[in-house]
Amino acid sequence: MIKKEMIALLLAGGQGSRLGVLTKSVAKPAVLYGGKYRIIDFSLSNCINSGIDTVGVLTQYQPLKLNSHIGIGKPWDMDRIDGGVTILSPYLKAESGEWFKGTANAVFQNIHYIDRYSPEYVIILSGDHIYKMDYSKMLDFHKENNADATISVINVPYEEASRYGIMNCHENGNIYEFEEKPKNPKSTLASMGVYIFNWKTLREYLIKDDECPDSESDFGKNIIPAMLNDGKSMWAYQFEGYWRDVGTIQAFWESNMDLVGRIPPFNLFDAEWKIYTPNPVKPAHYIGSTACVKKSMIAEGCTIYGTVINSILFPGVVVEEDVVIEDSIIMSNSKISRNTSIKKCIISEFVAVGADSKLGEGEDIQNEYKPGIYNSGITVVGEEANIPDGVIIGKNVMIDAGVSSEDFDSLNIVSGKSVFKGGVTE
Repeated sequence: MIKKEMIALLLAGGQGSRLGVLTKSVAKPAVLYGGKYRIIDFSLSNCINSGIDTVGVLTQYQPLKLNSHIGIGKPWDMDRIDGGVTILSPYLKAESGEWFKGTANAVFQNIHYIDRYSPEYVIILSGDHIYKMDYSKMLDFHKENNADATISVINVPYEEASRYGIMNCHENGNIYEFEEKPKNPKSTLASMGVYIFNWKTLREYLIKDDECPDSESDFGKNIIPAMLNDGKSMWAYQFEGYWRDVGTIQAFWESNMDLVGRIPPFNLFDAEWKIYTPNPVKPAHYIGSTACVKKSMIAEGCTIYGTVINSILFPGVVVEEDVVIEDSIIMSNSKISRNTSIKKCIISEFVAVGADSKLGEGEDIQNEYKPGIYNSGITVVGEEANIPDGVIIGKNVMIDAGVSSEDFDSLNIVSGKSVFKGGVTE
């Protein structure tokens, strides 16, 4: 047995349905972010920067790209014999196969993995948030208070508090009540989904919860309330830095746009706290004589002959002459053909946008197919889509992954409409 003081369990199985077509074929933690990263890179980098070298990544939904991205953990210095990173997927047991029922059940099903290291503490992390955090300082806080559980919290605006699990605390940070997405919150201390538990205590509660058939096996709904009801020592660790749940199209776009501000609220250039990721094998980017680039992030391998303003381009993007890209995210290996304008769009990987096209034009009308997802004026194009020459696409339009030119029955896709692969509505 290899004993570790603390190991991390990183929950990375989320479908991320509110990101729409961006998560059609990838789990939310594997979605590209910030010009060269995937969302999960931030939690993994936080671990190694905090001195945590043993991480179990719990996957479930569409894990292929995530597994390939993480590999043996080399970019995060986790390709180790003792510890390192381990992918933990649901598996076939003797009696039946079983998906993870909830966040707590995902950890319960991997008790044997945790027991291998006999840790004193376990930190539970979400793989789909953007932030930089030193978990060792949170562990020090946990020890100082002789806590059974410590939950990292951040102040959110009152009008947004009902979207989160809210911790009600005494002035010293001792938690006396937890409310899951309350209609009338008593405080604005929102759970960040970062928990430190004494492993022996958590292990008991996970086993007890598994024996309850009516439980949703969720940390927020079941484990934390049960521990509070039993009078366990529960503490809130207040985080002051940048933290963003990029679980909606608008939040994802806004967080990316935060990176290109004159003084970005989230600094990717911090040499003291690097964010690690596998680097693409690409040449340096090239800016042609006809190009104009302002307030943008341009990754390696890009070739630009047009205009790029307040945007983020991932590796291998090609921008031809007389193209204007504004307030947009263009993901890896996409090509924007000549005389095209793109405004406030998210273009996924391996997309080909035809010449003489306009994307993001027209009225701000919410999407008819999924109004709860595409409603913030942002048009989203799924991966490997082929958009024909001369098309005009409005706002809040969803272009399905893998569509071809033949799937467009019109060259004028007005705001709020969608184009599906094969013309079939899901």
